Amino acid sequence: MKKIITSGKRKTAIARAVLTEGSGKISINKKDYKTLQTFDTLKIEEPVRIAENILGKINFDVLINVKGGGEKSQVEAARLALTKAIIKFSNSDELTKAYLDYDRNLLVADVRRKEAYKPGDSKARKKRQSSKR
Repeated sequence: MKKIITSGKRKTAIARAVLTEGSGKISINKKDYKTLQTFDTLKIEEPVRIAENILGKINFDVLINVKGGGEKSQVEAARLALTKAIIKFSNSDELTKAYLDYDRNLLVADVRRKEAYKPGDSKARKKRQSSKR
């Protein structure tokens, strides 16, 4: 039986996806992904639907564990891990190209992070206010 493990990151959220042969169930933190909010559900479905268009019937189960970050970052990280797992499972160049054409962030992690606070300031960019009187 084939077992594929991949990971995805977004900000401080880290997702680990374990793909095994099965019937097509996808769960995030031991819950079905369909219990998420509507847009989050659609975001997770995107890579699956693209794969179905190119490969046909989906015959694998995916367990995704996500830690850290906020709700949306966790969904983005899970989506990235899921996409990487599907590509590793299928070994399809056509599928890789379809993902890149649709949305590059399906395969390439967004490396932007929160900017560090600067000394003597309240935020990363905002400077102390001064009045020259």
